[in-house]
Amino acid sequence: MRRGGSGGAGFAVKLVLVLVAVMWVLEALDAVLPADLDRFGIVGRTTTALPGVLAAPLLHAGFDHLAANTVPLLVLGVLVAWRSRERFVGVLLVVVLLGGLGVWLVTSPDTVTIGASGVLFGFAAYLVTAGLVTRHWLDVVIAVGVVLLYGGMLGGVTPFTVPDGVSWQGHLAGALAGVVAAVLLARHPAGRPAGAPAPS
Repeated sequence: MRRGGSGGAGFAVKLVLVLVAVMWVLEALDAVLPADLDRFGIVGRTTTALPGVLAAPLLHAGFDHLAANTVPLLVLGVLVAWRSRERFVGVLLVVVLLGGLGVWLVTSPDTVTIGASGVLFGFAAYLVTAGLVTRHWLDVVIAVGVVLLYGGMLGGVTPFTVPDGVSWQGHLAGALAGVVAAVLLARHPAGRPAGAPAPS
């Protein structure tokens, strides 16, 4: 019997909640202070703006933008936290860093990219790919559920299906980063390779 397995998941879920709370606090500060926090997002191919790779997912273009991202971020983030447990921080870092660097490389220097959408696409791609990597029945069920609930997001990874001003590059880079994270980190349960016998 595996003891203490929920500890890592509990920490990861709390981390998701903290990140979402930070997003709301920053948006509130941006609304009441003349700080223009959005300028700290990802500025394409500008070395001095590389810290924006970390800051961009926490910043949003208004409360409507943030509200649209909040529920799916909570749902997908909690699912990733539950299934990846101790690996959640690694998954998050791969999605944020690799996805953010992808946006930094392909966007123009006169564009600032902000928002957690890239992380959403990264989490969704991670969960779907994890179903293929682990082939555990629960991961497969989650993957199918993600496709059914959020499969429509796939249209957001091309320039032909998103409104002007929406970063399809961020969506695509986040999704690709999620696939990479799953290939590198997806296991069931945390700490045990896919296909290994479960302890009893």
